[in-house]
Amino acid sequence: MTADALPLADLETYFADELGERVTDTEVLDGALNTMVAVSTESTEHAYVVRRASEMRDSDLFVGLDREYRVLSALADTDVPAPEPVAYCEDASVLGDPFAVTTYREGEPVPVGSPLPERFQTPANRRAVGEALVDTLADVHSVPTEPFEGVCERYEPLEQVERFADRLDRATDASGRDVPELRRAADWLREHAPPEHETRLTHGDFKSGNVCFGPGTPPEITGVLDWETATLAEPRTELGYLLFYWRDDGDPTPGLDAIRDRYGDDYPEAVAEVAEAAEHGFYRYANRPGSPSRRELVERYEAQTDLSFDHERFYRTHAALGLATVWEDIHARRVAAGEDSDWEPLLDYTAAVTRSIVDGEFAL
Repeated sequence: MTADALPLADLETYFADELGERVTDTEVLDGALNTMVAVSTESTEHAYVVRRASEMRDSDLFVGLDREYRVLSALADTDVPAPEPVAYCEDASVLGDPFAVTTYREGEPVPVGSPLPERFQTPANRRAVGEALVDTLADVHSVPTEPFEGVCERYEPLEQVERFADRLDRATDASGRDVPELRRAADWLREHAPPEHETRLTHGDFKSGNVCFGPGTPPEITGVLDWETATLAEPRTELGYLLFYWRDDGDPTPGLDAIRDRYGDDYPEAVAEVAEAAEHGFYRYANRPGSPSRRELVERYEAQTDLSFDHERFYRTHAALGLATVWEDIHARRVAAGEDSDWEPLLDYTAAVTRSIVDGEFAL
């Protein structure tokens, strides 16, 4: 069932009967993993969000909607500004599948590859954006883990490496791609795992596209969204994930000339996107005036947690391999479905960046 085909009249009845709220308006929001509807009531405009899992969420990458709802329940008494759980409906007769109701978080995300809102495009506000992201990540990693035991899966770093490697094998078998840089990265991680690790709550996909920035200035994060990848895992891998999207002046641009030569005629727009990422970072503001460097982000994170970012090449390589594997899988699914895919320029660049992190060329 598509978002447009949702039985909104039945949803209105549910709100009246179960929540005592009269629905005045609904707005279908963008969403791939979840069909999402913003719900306004007599008391508040955009008071709630209804989330129902889509077919794309049927993967071992994601937890079930019921488990995500339990994660939100455990976050309710923390400093992390997650949507508050309101109701979980298992009755598939209402919307065709179970769904969750949460509070609506005001603000707007900044998807990866998008410019900052105009009000943030000053040196001071660019710095504040970077600091708000790393501060919120530190808040996530500082919450007590006990409420999440039995709710979130627990993974050690090398367990995740083996999951990455297995998924990479399945993806490349389907797509026919050869990715020696990524297989080498997996071998390097197996050989260089730190002897000890921490276990904290991790969001699993913490990035500017999964948070809401409030409407004013200075930048303020008003919500952390999309907890379908939450796990109990090594938090420094997630810091590495944030750093992967960043770029410092002087960083190399591995493989860019070869990507232009190989794909420039067939996928000019995709190649241009990769070139932009190589120049400014996957966050297009990451190396513009005012934005903090990777080192500054790490120092701020360390100051707010009891964690030191030792073994940084391991954690950054771990994050790069994990993200590269997800992207290889997306491309493979499109190929298997007979769809045209312009992901290969990005995949080649990501593999080259991963190799450069292993080799120490992307210094912290």
